[in-house]
Amino acid sequence: MQILNQLREFVRSQPDVFRFLAFGFGGYIAWHLTYEEFLKPSTLLDEYVQHYVIVVSESILQFVGYELNAFFELYDGDFRSHVGIMGAAGVEVGAPCDGVVLFALFGIFIASFPGKWKRKLWYIPLGIVVLHAANVFRIICLLLIQFYAPEALEFNHDYTFTVFVYSIIFLLWYLWGMHFSGLKLKVKEASP
Repeated sequence: MQILNQLREFVRSQPDVFRFLAFGFGGYIAWHLTYEEFLKPSTLLDEYVQHYVIVVSESILQFVGYELNAFFELYDGDFRSHVGIMGAAGVEVGAPCDGVVLFALFGIFIASFPGKWKRKLWYIPLGIVVLHAANVFRIICLLLIQFYAPEALEFNHDYTFTVFVYSIIFLLWYLWGMHFSGLKLKVKEASP
């Protein structure tokens, strides 16, 4: 009973925090169930995103002078999931690495954070574009690492670029909370 009273007091005293936690957690659960049970098995969402990441990565690599392994284009068919520089093994961009889940987490966080919806409607798509560009950069870097130092690929895939992508998400969240949400933080001044 005391825990319920404490929870009620917390909700009353911190409605924005409670709303953020409830909406964020609920939004994540709803997204996860929708994604795993419907979107992933019944749509081509991941395939389109993977294909686009690969096509953009290839275009940038070709622009800077790298010759690509044409085998992957023939091997994959309609939707590309493999890419490689000629002379290297290539990489596969799978559903966990295409960024779709991170786009959703970012969007849910911004949507659940206090702020004006008018601003959220431009900030969420902008953030998703930034995250997508970061993922393309990640794929290009992994391909270059594989080409020049293949022994470092696994470490960089598992650690370096995980930290890189999550740092960008954190930066976008920070920018939203501190500069774009329109909220003014109330700082209590300490009495001397």
